[in-house]
Amino acid sequence: MRKKNIDWESIFIALNKWRDDLSAKTEFAKTEISPSVTTVAETYSHDPWAVLVSTILSLRTKDEVTLVASKKLLEKTPAPADLDSKKQETIEKLIYPVGFYRNKAASLKKIAKILLTQYNGNVPDNMEALLALPGVGRKTANLVLSEAFDIDALCVDIHVHRISNRCGWLESKTPDETEMILREILPVKYWKKINALLVLYGQNLCRPVSPFCSKCVMSKQCSRKGVEKSR
Repeated sequence: MRKKNIDWESIFIALNKWRDDLSAKTEFAKTEISPSVTTVAETYSHDPWAVLVSTILSLRTKDEVTLVASKKLLEKTPAPADLDSKKQETIEKLIYPVGFYRNKAASLKKIAKILLTQYNGNVPDNMEALLALPGVGRKTANLVLSEAFDIDALCVDIHVHRISNRCGWLESKTPDETEMILREILPVKYWKKINALLVLYGQNLCRPVSPFCSKCVMSKQCSRKGVEKSR
């Protein structure tokens, strides 16, 4: 199910202004309040390997931890061949304490080998090939396509999923289902923007429990579905 007549232009104008205001009110630069993968992408000139590594490390891990671990690992392994030459134990130490660091280190070793043997050391730029890599799901693949290759891809994580349902833009049970519905109702020009904006918004205002509805910049476009307590 999806809501009709959504004013997407107003929503994205409000979210962008909120993000700019947040940046201006903090001591940090704009990139430092961005989700970690976006920050890594900008820091490493949207290098596909850097984006892929950071995205895998970011799963079930806080942004600040992901950012530090990504930089530590990429300093030692700036390309798949560099990571392939490292022992898994070394990779684990470099990325600790990201969530599931042992599993992620193992996945990265396998990915590096695949990239070297099948793609001449390059990260593929299509969904099918990315999804075939160990530990890569639709969220990761879409983020790599968007951040590394500037392709119109729609990355849906738990924040995008929660906020889309809470606002009543759609009704879905999983992030993957949310992605498929958004592909139908969200104009393509917003696909690459929605993840970074709603992740930041979900972390700061539209939180899972007791969201700050009194400060919401999208209140006119929100049905507050499932909100039992707010601030």
